[in-house]
Amino acid sequence: MATVTQSSSARPDPRRWWALGALVASMLVLGFDMTILNVALPTMAEQLGATTGEQQWMADAYIVVFAALMLPAGLLGDRFGRRRMLITGLGIFLAGSVVGALAQDVNAVVGARAVMGVGAALVTPLALSVLPSLFAPDERTKAVGIVSAGSTLGLPLGPIIGGWLLDHYWWGSVFLINIPMAAIGIAACVFLLPETRDPASPRVDAVSTALTAAGLGSLVYAIIEAPTRGWGDPLVLGMFAGAAVLITALVLRERRAVRPMLDMGLLAHRGFLFNALAATLVMFVLSGLMFALPPYLQAVLGNDALGTGVRLLPLMGGLLVGARLAQPVVERFGSRSVVSAGLVVLAFAAFLGSRTTVESGYGFTALWLSFAGAGFGFSIVPAMSGALGTLPTDRAGSGSGLLMTLRQVGGAIGIALLGSLLADVFRDRLDVTGLPASAADTAGDSVVAAHVVAERAGVADLLTSSNDSYVHGMGLVLLVCGGAALVAALLAAAFLPSAPTARSGHGVRSPGPDLAMSKPDARQ
Repeated sequence: MATVTQSSSARPDPRRWWALGALVASMLVLGFDMTILNVALPTMAEQLGATTGEQQWMADAYIVVFAALMLPAGLLGDRFGRRRMLITGLGIFLAGSVVGALAQDVNAVVGARAVMGVGAALVTPLALSVLPSLFAPDERTKAVGIVSAGSTLGLPLGPIIGGWLLDHYWWGSVFLINIPMAAIGIAACVFLLPETRDPASPRVDAVSTALTAAGLGSLVYAIIEAPTRGWGDPLVLGMFAGAAVLITALVLRERRAVRPMLDMGLLAHRGFLFNALAATLVMFVLSGLMFALPPYLQAVLGNDALGTGVRLLPLMGGLLVGARLAQPVVERFGSRSVVSAGLVVLAFAAFLGSRTTVESGYGFTALWLSFAGAGFGFSIVPAMSGALGTLPTDRAGSGSGLLMTLRQVGGAIGIALLGSLLADVFRDRLDVTGLPASAADTAGDSVVAAHVVAERAGVADLLTSSNDSYVHGMGLVLLVCGGAALVAALLAAAFLPSAPTARSGHGVRSPGPDLAMSKPDARQ
């Protein structure tokens, strides 16, 4: 198949809309995976005996690898062929899904999730960077919107499909569903997508890549392990110190580089910095919330896996509606007002949710989840668009890559920090009086483990205590989420530019919350 360079877009490719279908298939499988695991975690905790910390690693192994490798993955595609790297990424994702489906213990699942993160890091930046060679500017916005919608569509479908699979098959089926989806994406890319590359792009910096992965991994490890080992534990303190040294070394190295892979100088742009901060804090809140909610819906409220997935729809529905309505409102009132308002709505929803009790029932949960979703959607789209709109055209590619990396870091730290807070509070409040030491230790691992111990031992008081303890911990998590959203709202109101920002000829707007993936390719 012919190789197309960035400059060869004078005559539209007659197969471009079929090629777009290949990219949609690639993004849809990643959209599923973003939310399907959250529904599966309570079931996996029960059947694998996973502690809260191990559940955090099952979620974070994917995100940490994803964040660390996204920038070098994009550069690999530019230099060696985007179609080739896209197919490679889908193949790696498929292989990780096979390993996850067949895994028999927690460590194997964590390893599989890390492999899937490698594949996702290749797919995400390259799926959008192919578009400039296929579509003229007048068609490109529509194409980007369709590809982003493919990923967005997976968000609400993931919990429902995952719940149905868990109700009918074993927990590994949530990984198995990725295999045909990834295979379809690979076949579509092989037969429909032309090859494109940009040999002039910067080389991949292996040292910076290693510093990013090691620094993020050390930080997340310390946060997850601290509740179990203790915050003063020498290993935990050593990992925090190691993370600080590694991340500092990364920043210093990138600041000296002539063509940096991670352009930290972009943070000197006020609009970029505070829009990026707002988007990162939104992902911090969303990731922590998606980690805490499924055990509440499944263990405390007693829903099955499918029922849990369905009951997450108010959050997803609010997110999609808010994201859809955000851009027209930005054009009327400006990005600063809309981002600030969205974050205030998000803070209100989190503070309202923190009032949840064991007796509240699902109706109250659905109410604040709807507000939370609307706040997410209303803030994330203009924040991402505003960040890209402040950048010079020749730095749009590096800016969108840094923005996506910061978002993923926010998600990883959200799961690690808020999950650790939840685990700490749950373990401290759980009443295990009268239980043998081994049973008491197991019950403190998670609310799902406490339910299993209570049912086997016939201790009704433990069941009540576990529900109360988990809801109390979730309330504290939501208070932290509300505080983070409120701080972000104040910063946005004080420092964001008031006028709408759009880069003529280069700005790309997405109809969904994954606007971060709609990056214009500045290297063309």
